Amino acid sequence: MLTQEQQIFEQIKKASNILIAFKWSGDAVASALAMFLFLKKLDKNVELAADKFASDRLYSFLPGYAEIKPGLENLRNFIISLDITKAKVSQIKYRREENRLNFIISPKDGWFTEDDISTGASGFKYDLIIVVATSDLESLGKIYDNDTEFFYQTPIINLDHSSTNEAFGQINLIELTAVATAEIIFSLLESYSRDLIDENIATCLLAGMIAETKSFKTNNVTPRALLAASQLMSLGGRREEIVNQLYRSKSLNTLKLWGRVLARLIGAPDNKLVWSALSAADFLKTNSTEKDLTDVIDELIVSIPQAKVIAIIYESENSFVPDNPAPVKTTNLLLYAIKNLDALALIKEFSPSGTKYLAKAVIGAPIAETEKIIISAIKAKLDKLPL
Repeated sequence: MLTQEQQIFEQIKKASNILIAFKWSGDAVASALAMFLFLKKLDKNVELAADKFASDRLYSFLPGYAEIKPGLENLRNFIISLDITKAKVSQIKYRREENRLNFIISPKDGWFTEDDISTGASGFKYDLIIVVATSDLESLGKIYDNDTEFFYQTPIINLDHSSTNEAFGQINLIELTAVATAEIIFSLLESYSRDLIDENIATCLLAGMIAETKSFKTNNVTPRALLAASQLMSLGGRREEIVNQLYRSKSLNTLKLWGRVLARLIGAPDNKLVWSALSAADFLKTNSTEKDLTDVIDELIVSIPQAKVIAIIYESENSFVPDNPAPVKTTNLLLYAIKNLDALALIKEFSPSGTKYLAKAVIGAPIAETEKIIISAIKAKLDKLPL
């Protein structure tokens, strides 16, 4: 009987075109890039796609980053067939007239009728999907929502380390004791051929582990994880580059913004819920943007391990709210929740977007009023949960 690792590579060998998809996180993007580079070494046709919610250029230093696409292109082709039994074709042209595309076919030795024309759709572009560090297909965002039929009709290999993973693949390699999906993929690739893991692949895998453990500061770091990190460094993983890019490249303006977040930090009860509020003037005076807030949340996760939910409530000057065409000052919410909680469910009445772990909502109301409403709503839901 084949092991899961052997089953995965059997599927990969049979596949002609492979899609790697993931929800956006440091571990996910780094793991997906490592898998992408490895499959390229096996001479596979492979592409990367992710709905880039809350993403930035933080991981753009990783090899292959530019190959990530924000959606699925030319997933299926529409085919117009012409029966040439009764007549041959001498020339084909096409012309666009307003909303119509006219194909002009010049017959040779005969004529065509309507009965000679038929239409249909090709098969899907990819014959295998590898989903990385994603608990459920819905978390893929528009990558999944726009083409659900594709995901139901195509074999899926599901690689993850999260306890909330719904095991949606035909093959599910889920290891709860791993600190990151990158650790699982390292073991998977090593089982096939350690010699194929070059410096770029090792760097991606090491970056995934460093990102997921906040540079090995989280309390779930294991001796096995440290050994894997050591082996990746011996294979050429560029630890110094990773740490410099992820943790030592913060601008003075970003650090000033962090200071304002920390100065207004509030926790209740027992710091299980932690939040802070920022005005539009805070961004203006520190010359920073809302993209810098994701890094703030990462720091709070490490610094306050008892926190189950972290909320950043902030003001923006020129936002748009539904049914209001004019830009107005609005209040935004960025909410992080630990693995056994659902950030989207905690703020569902505010029509959030994002994932179970990091959700965002836009509320067309003043920040002071919104802060009270949001925190009250989250507290009420947390009080009903066993934390």
